[in-house]
Amino acid sequence: MKRYRNPPPINNTINRLSSNLIGSWRRQTARTRRIIVIVNPAAGQDHPILKSINTAMHNAKMDWNLVVTRQAGDGFRLARRAVALGATTVVVYGGDGTVNEVAAGLAGTKVDIGILPGGTSNYIATSLGIPRDLTQALSLILRPDYSVHPIRLGLVNKSFFVQMVGIGLEANVVNGAGREGKDRFGMLAYLFSVLQSIANPQVAHYHMELDDQVVDTDGVTCMIINADNLLLPALTAMPPGPRKGLLDIFIPQRADLKAIFSVAATMAGAGPEVVMLPHWQAHRVSIITDPPQLIQYDGEVLGQTPVRTRVSRRLVHIIVAPEKAFALGSQAVTDESEETELNPEEPPDEQSLSSLEP
Repeated sequence: MKRYRNPPPINNTINRLSSNLIGSWRRQTARTRRIIVIVNPAAGQDHPILKSINTAMHNAKMDWNLVVTRQAGDGFRLARRAVALGATTVVVYGGDGTVNEVAAGLAGTKVDIGILPGGTSNYIATSLGIPRDLTQALSLILRPDYSVHPIRLGLVNKSFFVQMVGIGLEANVVNGAGREGKDRFGMLAYLFSVLQSIANPQVAHYHMELDDQVVDTDGVTCMIINADNLLLPALTAMPPGPRKGLLDIFIPQRADLKAIFSVAATMAGAGPEVVMLPHWQAHRVSIITDPPQLIQYDGEVLGQTPVRTRVSRRLVHIIVAPEKAFALGSQAVTDESEETELNPEEPPDEQSLSSLEP
């Protein structure tokens, strides 16, 4: 059965009843949850977390274990291992990059993801209405009537992404902030990087293949947003209704302060005035730039253009507050065979399995 983001009134009633039934089932089976917590100790927040996690889990009488990432890719490998060990929920403490790795590792499974925002920006958590406060985020994950929101992951080249791909200036800002800068200055590192980037913004020519449409335009940056998943204020002006498998593409064409700072606002979770930006939608996006431009996805630098991106068939299920789940709505979810089918273009998950033991 298909479910849509903006269902007719009768379906709204059905959705509410379904949520109540699911919430009741979760309350009855709460004691059977097995939780594995994946912690990135290099995340941006500089305060002790283990005592808070242990206290919350003990009070909720949860069966849980904790593992720690040591290098890039561990989030993916530990998440896959958690599935093999029978975890029902994987909780991830870290920034967007760690959340992205864990989401990629759980793609196509029924394991829920709980997010404890521990990075500098935490854009994914913010866009899903997840509290930045650790205690509040734990309470959300452990509450008996928690809800899950299905996220359909995007693909950029051979990597999964949750939220956004940035090209050009936007990627330069992410790259310029750096791990050391974020550790020292927090969100100010992004502001410093913005100021450096706008001092000499590079205008590039974008040759885009958007499904069967070819678009040529100039711009200082390109943002490709997996918008159907998120509660970003920047998206309020976009066309309503279900956009199954569609990506939203924005390109500020002039190197003026208004366009550039709209990019910075997007990265801060406030979002640009999207009506001022040229905007396209497509299922599949291929981009070549002249000169080549830097690419980032969910805060991780990927390399340089050319780039190909689309929405995959793989879902992950992220824990959100029930009221946020209702606000997010239900993106169009197809039948079980489509959800779990691995497209030949998608990353070969099973070949990346690690023998790491939690």
